[in-house]
Amino acid sequence: MLDLFTIFSKSGIVLWYFQGTTQLFTNSVNELIKSVILQERGVQSAWNHNTLSLQYKLDNEFELVFVVAYQNILKLAYIDKFLNEIQLRFRDRFKQVIENCQYGHNFDSFKSDFDEILADCEREAEEQAQMARKPRKYEESEKSSRTVASMIETKTTLIGSLVQSATNSTPSEKTKGKNEENVENLSANLIDDLESKKSNGPSPRPAMRKFEPKSKKTPTSPQPKGKAPKKWDDNVDVNTLDYSSPSNDSKEDLTTSQYASKKDIGRSIGELKPIEVNYEEEIEEVDDYVPETNKNKSKLTSNKQNGKNSTGLFSSLKSLVGGKMLTKETIQPVMEKMQEHLVSKNVAAEIATKVCDNVAQNLEGKQLGNFQFATTIIKQALHESMVQILTPKRRVDILRDVFETQRQKRPYVIVFCGVNGVGKSTNLAKVTFWLIENNFRVLIAACDTFRSGAVEQLKTHMRHLNALHPPENHGGNQMVELFEQGYGKDPAAIAHDAISYAKDARKDVVLVDTAGRMQDNEPLMKALAKLINVNNPDLVLFVGEALVGNEAVDQVRKFNQALIDNSPVKTTNPDLVRTIDGIVLTKFDTIDDKVGAAISMTYTTGQPIVFVGTGQTYADLKSLNAESVVKSLLK
Repeated sequence: MLDLFTIFSKSGIVLWYFQGTTQLFTNSVNELIKSVILQERGVQSAWNHNTLSLQYKLDNEFELVFVVAYQNILKLAYIDKFLNEIQLRFRDRFKQVIENCQYGHNFDSFKSDFDEILADCEREAEEQAQMARKPRKYEESEKSSRTVASMIETKTTLIGSLVQSATNSTPSEKTKGKNEENVENLSANLIDDLESKKSNGPSPRPAMRKFEPKSKKTPTSPQPKGKAPKKWDDNVDVNTLDYSSPSNDSKEDLTTSQYASKKDIGRSIGELKPIEVNYEEEIEEVDDYVPETNKNKSKLTSNKQNGKNSTGLFSSLKSLVGGKMLTKETIQPVMEKMQEHLVSKNVAAEIATKVCDNVAQNLEGKQLGNFQFATTIIKQALHESMVQILTPKRRVDILRDVFETQRQKRPYVIVFCGVNGVGKSTNLAKVTFWLIENNFRVLIAACDTFRSGAVEQLKTHMRHLNALHPPENHGGNQMVELFEQGYGKDPAAIAHDAISYAKDARKDVVLVDTAGRMQDNEPLMKALAKLINVNNPDLVLFVGEALVGNEAVDQVRKFNQALIDNSPVKTTNPDLVRTIDGIVLTKFDTIDDKVGAAISMTYTTGQPIVFVGTGQTYADLKSLNAESVVKSLLK
């Protein structure tokens, strides 16, 4: 049933392999290494690539990787046990080869061990499946031991059971006589009640209450609906409160408002500054080596002087030093604490479990150096793992890409999508401000044709942005323009027309604003997939809140899955399916050090966080600093 099994070292040397078919597995194994192993995204279940399911296991002591591949339509329950048995059998052989310095050793003889282990695992899995399918005989059930007589409860047996349950308790000597008297009274009362019910018959039903109609209320004069008009004082000019007059628009200072001010002009030229998360730098306490006779005394004195108790996150491993091997039992306590700690920092529970399990898998079998604390190794492994997650597989350089599309004489297209209320339009305006600061002409496509006021909101942003960068400062060119066709239209058609207009008008960038939609709204998700598939944008950005925890995983996963399910090339060429290319993390200034949503979203999608929103003004847009975020998570 297995299509491929291979054993290779972390340096890339293939030591042994088995192939059950003539299919080429190079792309699948390389994708597993690139997307899972190198990105430290450990798989508890099978990882799918095209029609294959792949699972792997690491041997950290000898730095070996065991990979098995099979068709994903098969549900093989023995794979985990098979990988464990293969690892134990092969590592013994590998250890002997290293100890005997048999360089260039051929492991062809391992084929017999492989066949034996595979046959045993398949046979055991088949036996378990047969036991699960085999119906249980009636003689084996509990009901078969019961008789008709044992199921009939008479008056005597009922009273006897009550008396027995009452006498089964173990009262003290003082209350023993009293309990016996209560039991006798209880049995006598039960017998009397049963006899009286038998002679008198069932108790009569209570009389029904007579229906009395409610008294009618006298009609009153109807109260006028609506809010009472506001009465202003004589010293208030009511005309200044009327913002519908076009004369007031000309008086409004658009360069100084809630969105931005004149001092923000010129601050966003070039690459965005990275976000800095406030955290207290922890100084790791490492005890100096002292003789065993004085160790306890010195530690006690140190703790009293510092005024601290060793009850921190990693205190359970303070005693493990020098020359020992990290085992699953050693790592498990600190991983459980770390998982709780990450969840408290707003990391989704599912992602926190996967991160900790992956770190434990990478640490199991590691050998500690002389007088080296396990705390140091585990903290370093957690730090490196989460930095690796937040570090993008590919760098999204929008400024460079815009220059490239200018050379191709076409606009660079970015689509913003996300759930309701996360700040898509506001952060789209921030990105627009950053682009015009770098002297790019931007066209905003108003493709939110569902939410009332969405087009008017973008018009307001356009007016403020053009006031900050007036045409006379840019050779008479209007830096921001809005393309809109009203409400109720097809968003995909509006985006297509906007891109065509931008190409003719020599615009540099098109920013497509879409309607907010919940991830479970199937019609709107299909409309979003249609917009992306028809217009093929250069970048698809998912806008998510930094406030969410477990919901972040569900949102980005279902958005990705909706784009995959509704793609026209899903079956013909899966590699061309468009999914989320990056993330915009909003409301980052409201979460203090609970920055776990960044880990949850990047782990789920494997895509980078391109922008971080840190406030309400146009200049409050930053890039992600992975080191700062991870230090805040681990403090």
